[in-house]
Amino acid sequence: MALDLRADPAVLTAALIDIRSESRDEAAIADAVEAALREQTDGFEVVRDGNRVLARTDLGRERRVLLAGHLDTVPIADNVPHRWESAPEGDIIHGCGSVDMKSGDAVFLHLAATLPQPRHDLTLVFYDCEEIAAQYNGLGVIEREMPHWLDADVAILGEPTGGLIEAGCQGTLRVRVSTTGTRAHTARAWMGDNAIHRLGGLLGALAAYEPRRVDIDGCEYREGLQAVAVTGGVAGNVVPDEASVDVNFRFAPDRSAEQAVEYVREVIASAPGGDELAVEVTDLAPGALPGLSNPAAAELVAAADGRFRAKFGWTDVARLAARGVPAVNFGPGDPSIAHMRDEHVPVAQIHEVHRVLRDYLGGQS
Repeated sequence: MALDLRADPAVLTAALIDIRSESRDEAAIADAVEAALREQTDGFEVVRDGNRVLARTDLGRERRVLLAGHLDTVPIADNVPHRWESAPEGDIIHGCGSVDMKSGDAVFLHLAATLPQPRHDLTLVFYDCEEIAAQYNGLGVIEREMPHWLDADVAILGEPTGGLIEAGCQGTLRVRVSTTGTRAHTARAWMGDNAIHRLGGLLGALAAYEPRRVDIDGCEYREGLQAVAVTGGVAGNVVPDEASVDVNFRFAPDRSAEQAVEYVREVIASAPGGDELAVEVTDLAPGALPGLSNPAAAELVAAADGRFRAKFGWTDVARLAARGVPAVNFGPGDPSIAHMRDEHVPVAQIHEVHRVLRDYLGGQS
C-alpha cells in the first residue's frame, strides 16, 4: 500500500491501521514507510535495517529532536481494517493500533513530509517488536548496533498519552520471595511446617504498604508495591513445604535500580518472618527522570500550553534517558484502551498533537 504522508494525519492514521503489522510481521508496514519517506520527504537520509526505518536531516541546527515510534501492534482482534465513526462530539477512528501507536506514527510521518525547514534537526526512528519481550525490541537493537542514531537533545516517543505530555517513566522491579517448610499430612498438621503460612507476615506488610509520592520537575510520581502472584501447594491433604510470592515494585525515577532493589529487600526483611525469606530479582528496568528543566524539553512543554504529568508505567523513554537524552511520551489516544478490541482514537486528539509538534518544530504545514 502506498502512503500519502501529506494527507491529513488522521487519514494517514487510518491508512497505517489497514496495514497489518503484528509483532514480528512488520515487513509490509516498514516497506510502506520506507518508500514514502524516500519519495515524499526532502533533505532526509533514510536507512532501512531489518524492519526498522530511520531517517534524519542534517541542516546544521543547534538542536536535534528525536521522534520515535514503534510500527508493531498486538494481535489483531477482528479490528482491521479501520472503521471511521462520525459522532456529535467528534469523529473517531477505530482499529488495531489506532491508539498504540499508529496515530502517533502518522503525526511524525506527516511532519517529516510537510516541514521542509524545521527549526530543529530531526531524527525519525520507526521500530519493530515493541509489543513483545524486551529482548526483541527494535529500539534496543538500534541502541546496541547503531547507537549514534539515538543521539539528540530531546526525544519524543509517540506513545498514547491522551494528548498530554507524560514525562519520564517509573522503573519496574520484580522479585520472587520464597520459603520452605516441612511436608506432612493435614490430619497431622502439627508434624509439618506450612510454607504458605510463612508468607503471611510479608503479605500483611504489602497490604499495609503506604506508597511514597515524590515531585520531580513538577511531576508527581506515586510508587506501588504489590504481590502479583503466589505459588504453593502440593495436594488437598498435604501441608506444603514450598511457597513463593512474586512482588512488583513500580518506583519513582529518582531511585536507581540498585536503590530500588535495596529498598524492596529492606521492606521484605522488616516484615514478620521476613528475615527467613529468600529473595531473587527476576526483572529490573530503571525509570527515566522527566528532564523538563532541560531547555529543549521546556520549550516542548510551552508549546503544549504547559500541560504535562508524570508517566505511570515503563516505556522506551527509559532507554533514551539512560543515554542522557531528556525524553517524554506524547501521542494521541487514551492509553487505558490500548490493545482492546474496540481500540479507537479521537480525530481531534490527532490534530491537537500535530498542532503542538508543528508549533514546536517550526515551519509551515
